Amino acid sequence: MFSIVDIETTGGIGGPTRLTEIAVFRHDGLRVIDSFHSLLNPGCPIPPFISRLTGITDEMVENAPTFADVAAQVERLTENAIFVAHNAPFDYGFLKKEFGWLDLAFERNKLCTVWLSRRIFPGLPSYSLGKLCDSLNIPLIDRHRAIGDAAATVQLFEMLLLNDQNRLINY
Repeated sequence: MFSIVDIETTGGIGGPTRLTEIAVFRHDGLRVIDSFHSLLNPGCPIPPFISRLTGITDEMVENAPTFADVAAQVERLTENAIFVAHNAPFDYGFLKKEFGWLDLAFERNKLCTVWLSRRIFPGLPSYSLGKLCDSLNIPLIDRHRAIGDAAATVQLFEMLLLNDQNRLINY
């Protein structure tokens, strides 16, 4: 079982930065079997640079749930599953931090689709999500939004599963 995750945030992993959006697709190795998506109220202003990049504004998240409000759903969708993300250390680190602020542990095995893509599809011009999707003809709608990036990562992950001749993905 896999949980393919993407998040949007108010900034980098360090310090008091918070989540502004999350998307989780639970995948059984063949197809998506469950999903969750929500904007999140970070409880702090979203920096203008981040709003320009993601399109997520303070007004959009003003009445959105906090991470505490959705933590149980995120826990349920990622429980007993391998955590998969494009640049997994970033997404995983943020979720671990958010759960920690709630005094909850968050421990998952993880797979990074950047790392996997470099090994399964060597020699591509770039392994950023946008350029990788271009190289592999994966549609990427709503770039820099959790739901769009996670949906593209699902398709990328399915391609990685199909082309994993060296059995890098163990489940």
